[in-house]
Amino acid sequence: MNPGKPVEVDALFGDYPLDQAYDEMRERSGAMRSTYQTLAETLSRLPREELQRRKQSAELSFLTQGITFTVYGREEGTERIFPYDLLPRLVTAQEWSRIERGLTQRIIALNLFLRDVYSEGKILNDRVVPRELVYSCKHFRRQMRGLQVPRNVYIAVVGTDLLRVRSGEFVVLEDNLRVPSGVSYMLANRRVMKRTFPQLFQSYGVRPIEHYPQLLLSTLRSLAPEGRPEPNIVLLTPGVFNSAYYEHTYLARQMGIDLVEGRDLVTHDNIVYMRTTDGLKRVDVIYRRVDDDFSDPLIFRGDSALGCAGLFNAYRAGNVTVTNAFGTGLADDKALYAYVPRIIRYYLGEDAVLPNVETYLLTDEKERRHVLANLDKLVVKAVGESGGYGMLIGPHATIKQREEFARQIETHPRNYIAQPTLDFSRAPCLIGDRLEPRHVDLRPYILFGDKVNIVPGGLTRVALEKGSLVVNSSQGGGSKDTWVLDSR
Repeated sequence: MNPGKPVEVDALFGDYPLDQAYDEMRERSGAMRSTYQTLAETLSRLPREELQRRKQSAELSFLTQGITFTVYGREEGTERIFPYDLLPRLVTAQEWSRIERGLTQRIIALNLFLRDVYSEGKILNDRVVPRELVYSCKHFRRQMRGLQVPRNVYIAVVGTDLLRVRSGEFVVLEDNLRVPSGVSYMLANRRVMKRTFPQLFQSYGVRPIEHYPQLLLSTLRSLAPEGRPEPNIVLLTPGVFNSAYYEHTYLARQMGIDLVEGRDLVTHDNIVYMRTTDGLKRVDVIYRRVDDDFSDPLIFRGDSALGCAGLFNAYRAGNVTVTNAFGTGLADDKALYAYVPRIIRYYLGEDAVLPNVETYLLTDEKERRHVLANLDKLVVKAVGESGGYGMLIGPHATIKQREEFARQIETHPRNYIAQPTLDFSRAPCLIGDRLEPRHVDLRPYILFGDKVNIVPGGLTRVALEKGSLVVNSSQGGGSKDTWVLDSR
């Protein structure tokens, strides 16, 4: 059997174009970054057929595991296999140290902010954050005012989106605090990658992430109500039609806890129970993957069939922990995001380790005029949306689309923010039988219970369409494994 000829470095990288964006693999001069040297040499030694075989093997692994996501609003079908790129994204130990410090600082400050806003409101009285901004947020929950949250932890699970800009510095694009998703894809990517390039993985000394489910379980245990030393923990899912249902089933299985829907729960005397074949069983901690609005029809949306009637009263009585806490979406608001550096300085007396992206608040008349005059250069985002929805990328939008967004901004300026169109970093991806650069972001996952835990890595999302800046899976993006290196 002819094993085939090794792929020449020039054949693999020959037409790899560089532009003004930071390239994860290559210096601006075109030279290979030292961290990627071993990866490049390994790829160049592989026969072309072998490289394709490994790519197909990885894709088959995703297919057989049922690793899917749901795209809403598409007539051709909603369920899709999660796109995966074969090449890992490499992060040095020094780079990761700064990311870790910045994310730890951020989750601590945002928890203090939520605790303050729902109690004394000192930061509002001191006019660091505008009161009207907080109270006009659709995710502000007046029902949370004065409520004692277990361990004062409002945000236990965060997925923060980072970009690397031209300077090579990582910046925060947004915080995902309500029901952040994607961690199962991070774990699946690692499993597939270790099988696809086992020797390469060992030679790089990659830090492990496989313990994330146990860290999550420990975090949830640490937030159990007082007097419940062996808490019964469940994961509450909206059900099989939710875009992240695969993730819900995966995490529940990995943690060894029950996956439940709202119809599986019932409350009695402000205690939550789970229906089982042996009768009712008390529930102490709920890892909630259902939005506030649908969690309890008695308190929020009365037409919801996804939640559990009486859940909020049981929570308010301290008989069950729900995480993330109700009302955390306030700190998820894209307009409030602009104030996070000030929030960090107010509570911690420190400058933000990870800077924000410049953000225009459209309730400010001067900033709104600037944005409307420059819609062809900016990105406009709806403050309460996620997943790439409700967004205008000005340079790639049509005149009609920009005109429509201008009308919406004029009518509801509070509902939108704008940011510069960032030329964020690109990483090598295997497109066909060649390497081509594609834009990537990074979503690390932060856990906060009795302490902050961050597994070294995260979900690197890829804008697989050439020239695209949209990395969301719901908009055609994919992902790749993120390797945080021990000592490079």
